[in-house]
Amino acid sequence: MPELEIDAVVFDVLGTLVDEPAGIHAGIGAFAPSLDDSEVERLLSLWQTHVEREQQHVVDGVRPYLTSDALDLEAAQLVAAAAQVDDAHAVAALAAAGRRLPPWPDTVAGLARLAERFPLMGLSNASRSALLELNAYAGLRWHQALSAEDARTYKPDPAVYHLAVAVSGRPPERLLMVATHAWDLRAAQSLGLRTAYVARPVGDPPTSSDTFDLYADDLPDLIKQLDRRRA
Repeated sequence: MPELEIDAVVFDVLGTLVDEPAGIHAGIGAFAPSLDDSEVERLLSLWQTHVEREQQHVVDGVRPYLTSDALDLEAAQLVAAAAQVDDAHAVAALAAAGRRLPPWPDTVAGLARLAERFPLMGLSNASRSALLELNAYAGLRWHQALSAEDARTYKPDPAVYHLAVAVSGRPPERLLMVATHAWDLRAAQSLGLRTAYVARPVGDPPTSSDTFDLYADDLPDLIKQLDRRRA
């Protein structure tokens, strides 16, 4: 494996550092408290499928760019229709569930430790305003938080990863992209960024054909591996 020499670490946010399904699940449960857990899970799947599909439609040029806030509102409207709830104010509140996502247990301490060693950047499909609230709610520490809104597209479009390269002022091979989604890492890798997979229960695991630079069980494991390489 080539020597891993990096100047900054770029983190995916949704799924990698915060538990997105748990936050939306909680929002749906509060929106329709009469539903049992299996029904909430079904509506969560409806939400996630819509957002993922529509983001890909933006990437493919099938529809114009809309912020993540607009897509979350669409998803909330679908959930409301399926739950037979007709309350515009409640739907608007539900759409904001994507901004109230709990961090994984190792996230806050892990970012704090890494921030002592590297400049840290978040790179998220969340809109600028959503990312601001999400960072504050979860207590995420950054030196720079970048939104795909600035590229007017979504990951895995190369334009999003170019944001991190441009802001860092470093060549892509000096940046380490950290994510729990293998598709995210493949896209970053195709542009020359170094890659680290971190396992999460909601992630997209690597396949046998993936060749990422690092594979970590969690953030403490990632930090140990980086420390060994810097020793």
